[in-house]
Amino acid sequence: MKASLLILGGTADASELAKQACNIPGLEVRVSLAGRTSQPGDISGIVRIGGFGGIDGLITYLRAENIDLLIDATHPFASQISWNAAAAVQKVGIPCLMLVRPQWEKDENDNWVEVESVQTAADILPSFAKRVFLTIGRQQLAPFAHLDNIWFLMRAIDPPSDIPLPQGKLLLARGPFSLEDEKKLLLDYEIDTIVSKNSGGSATYAKIVAARELGIKVVIVQRAAMPAGEKVADVEGAVEWLLNKLKL
Repeated sequence: MKASLLILGGTADASELAKQACNIPGLEVRVSLAGRTSQPGDISGIVRIGGFGGIDGLITYLRAENIDLLIDATHPFASQISWNAAAAVQKVGIPCLMLVRPQWEKDENDNWVEVESVQTAADILPSFAKRVFLTIGRQQLAPFAHLDNIWFLMRAIDPPSDIPLPQGKLLLARGPFSLEDEKKLLLDYEIDTIVSKNSGGSATYAKIVAARELGIKVVIVQRAAMPAGEKVADVEGAVEWLLNKLKL
């Protein structure tokens, strides 16, 4: 009888984990996506799209599908699903692992302003910024929409809908981005400030290096607290955890 794994996905790490997990003998792999990206790419395993309806909904799903193992590989800023998952697996009594990419660490040559929320980032920008590269995801652009004295270059995977947008230009693109391309972008648009979440990982780190090399200020939104539990920093660690749990 196969063991059943549920991966809470939506990241490149989750997709790579699903691909590798599908090669493990005796393991059925399910991947759940929130559905916030219209074209998530090729995902290995059995894919479901949409929310669970909170903790109770996730508990119901875990029991109905006889899930044996859960790996939370969601985005570091999707903290609510991580807390829901931690509560649900405790109730159901199955092993859970969090795949959390390490956050970026400030280099001595970085000019960072560290804040606790996107709203705080929006609040402080008018005191020093004129042309801003806004890379925080399409769902959190609204707090910047009222800032009439700032021009924004925004980048997202999908176009935002039903939210007010800041004045400026929207680019649709999916990482990874090269250092040279990021430097050219910042120079071409005369950017003086970047606003970014501390997402960690390599796919979008080039903009941080580009800002460092060009002397551009970065307003960086730090992560919220994560639930306690087993954590690994990369896909290899998650696969090793799986093999250990499956005693392979």
